[in-house]
Amino acid sequence: MRKIGDTLLIATHNRGKLDEFRAILGPRGITCRSNVDFELPEPEETEETFLGNARIKARAAMVATGLPALADDSGIVIDGLDGAPGVHTADWAETPDGRDFRLAMKRAWDELEARDAPEPRTARFHATLLLMWPDGAEAIFEGEVPGRIVWPMRGETGHGYDPIFMPDGHDRTFGEMDAAEKNAISHRAVAVAKMVAALEAT
Repeated sequence: MRKIGDTLLIATHNRGKLDEFRAILGPRGITCRSNVDFELPEPEETEETFLGNARIKARAAMVATGLPALADDSGIVIDGLDGAPGVHTADWAETPDGRDFRLAMKRAWDELEARDAPEPRTARFHATLLLMWPDGAEAIFEGEVPGRIVWPMRGETGHGYDPIFMPDGHDRTFGEMDAAEKNAISHRAVAVAKMVAALEAT
């Protein structure tokens, strides 16, 4: 993989995500900036794949700034729902008053119940990272964590669907783990580890 240079645009408005990448890439001499620094709007995500939506976000940020850009798209894929919510993971939480992930988790469970989905109700968290250079070249890194859906919700940490997702090999949900424990095994951590390995090889 080619070198990034000394500045990378993280195509997000999420401060937590920006801080995560700064912690990883800062020691490698890479300054991470975000969409907020350049007052960039959120592009409309119109694709039906994680890769397609990551590419939309990376390209919009790269074109607007001329900097190499890193975007990610992630979500939960539930086998008993034919892969839903998938790329629509956040959409399921949308309400007129903002996102309500407790509502989204209940919808997921109710739909599994309506289908009488067999146990274990397998699922996986998926993350796609896409790194794009100003000439349009790309590098893609993907990560997944398999597990199952449990009910009722368990735990108050994490975010999104974490309280109903129990990763394989564990007896607690992501929502019951502290941030360090979850981040060590998360889908994004798997993808980021692949990216770091590629950077170290350059």
